[in-house]
Amino acid sequence: MFFRHVWTFLLALMLLGYSLPAQAASTLSFNEENFTGKDFSSQSLLSAEFSYCNLNMTDFSNADLRGAVISNSTMKQANLHEADFSYGIAYLVKFVDADLTDALFVEANLLKSTLNNVDITGADFSYAILERTEQKKLCAKATGVNSKTGVNTRESLECR
Repeated sequence: MFFRHVWTFLLALMLLGYSLPAQAASTLSFNEENFTGKDFSSQSLLSAEFSYCNLNMTDFSNADLRGAVISNSTMKQANLHEADFSYGIAYLVKFVDADLTDALFVEANLLKSTLNNVDITGADFSYAILERTEQKKLCAKATGVNSKTGVNTRESLECR
């Protein structure tokens, strides 16, 4: 009788194990890619990783980039209009002439990144980490209110 219960228990465990689908984590990861002019607009790029990539003239408008990591990359004339880069990391990224209007950078880490001649109208940088020199540059031209969060851009940058 005891062995019958053990056998039934083992059989149930085997069947239960076979009926559960295996789920692997799938994170998009790109290294040393040239995405010049690529259209990523309105795409879900949650936790995507871009390292040493050319992201010049790339369209990330309305993209979901929450938790994404972009490092050692260039983003000249990139379009991040209404993109959500909350909780993301942009390390050693060169943003030049980029459209960051109405974008979310809530709790994003932008250390060692440069933001030259970017349009940040309506962007939300609440609790974002920026180099002090970059924050001052952005404060000099910060205007608008983010359409999703209702947060004033100047206030989110803690401009004085």
